[in-house]
Amino acid sequence: MKTTTPLAEAQTLPFWRRPLALLFVMAAAMPISFATWSALLNNFVIEAAEFNGSDIGWLHTVREIPGFLSIGVILVLLIVREQTLALTSLLLLGVSTALTAYFPSLGGILVITFLSSVGFHYYEAVNQSLQLQWLTKEEAPRVLGKLLATGSAATLVSYGLILLLWDPLGLTYNMVYMAAGAATVALVAFARFAYPQFEAPNPQRKTFVLRRRYWLYYLMQFMAGARRQIFVVFAGFMMVERFGFDVHEVTSLFLITLVSNMILAPVLGRAVGHFGERRVLLVEYASLAVIFLMYGGIYYFSWGLVLAAVLYVIDNIFFALALALKTYFQKIADPGDIAPTAAVAFTINHIAAVFLPASLGYLWLVAPGAVFFLAAGMAACSFLFALMIPRHPEPGHETIFARGKLPEAAE
Repeated sequence: MKTTTPLAEAQTLPFWRRPLALLFVMAAAMPISFATWSALLNNFVIEAAEFNGSDIGWLHTVREIPGFLSIGVILVLLIVREQTLALTSLLLLGVSTALTAYFPSLGGILVITFLSSVGFHYYEAVNQSLQLQWLTKEEAPRVLGKLLATGSAATLVSYGLILLLWDPLGLTYNMVYMAAGAATVALVAFARFAYPQFEAPNPQRKTFVLRRRYWLYYLMQFMAGARRQIFVVFAGFMMVERFGFDVHEVTSLFLITLVSNMILAPVLGRAVGHFGERRVLLVEYASLAVIFLMYGGIYYFSWGLVLAAVLYVIDNIFFALALALKTYFQKIADPGDIAPTAAVAFTINHIAAVFLPASLGYLWLVAPGAVFFLAAGMAACSFLFALMIPRHPEPGHETIFARGKLPEAAE
């Protein structure tokens, strides 16, 4: 039976065995597999299965189905602790990534992608809950920025090895996927045996939680999921399809993005703490609207690959500001709502993700630029929603319209 340690007592443990250290270990373990899978994906599916825009759209639709079903985390938590579920999900992600190249067909890629996505999305839902429970409101923006930087550093190592060794060693997709998956599995094994079970002071509700006073958070999660899917699915695919980027060129672009995030993510975290969620999110959404408009212009005005690459890097940097949504929810939430609401939020975040990639894949075949113009409109809508966030959100003051209203009674 694994030892259970309350968070208050965990501070007496050596630093490397404390809850914060575990968050950093998991922050490094996840992107080793996921980032490697993402870096090779577009080249792998085009070369191994001759994917077109419609096929890649269907692949990402399948990939997002587990995200849409993240609400199932609530049921799993009835029998499994959050920390255990996080590590089990990481294990599934690592094993699935390792096996990816063994299925070089449309059907095989869809199946293995679905399995790895279950691991990824269930981990992300539980990890967000653990972060908000284990971090104080004061330290959360700063630490979340450092966790993002840690993930970027782990991804940087993965991409760097691909870039440096792909051609000299004649690496194959199978070799790289196997190595990345094995690394994630090794870190999961370490985390499983090196850390006790940490017990947060506020027991989490194991029931479905959907509260009216969280409506703005739900709405912004929906818009963020829809907007990000367009970028994740089509921005990288454009670099390969339109500009003919090879594996090492795509990886080089990712490396530049990662170095930028390693440097800037902690700064952005501090910015959220200093300026507040409202101002930071307004800057993010306004910037993303402009970036997506320029993406669309690449197709209609034949702007070059240099601009596309620059926009890709800037786009990724601004997405790091999404941590402001986490801290906004932490400030307005009932402490016992964090775990179930994280699952609900992930489901809401992935509603559009289930149908957008496949449907926009068909639009991509006839009007690629229109896909990015749609994303620009979504960013503009998100900007309007961010205007409703108070400067100092708290329970009873979740939006600018809720001033003075008391929160709903918790069940």
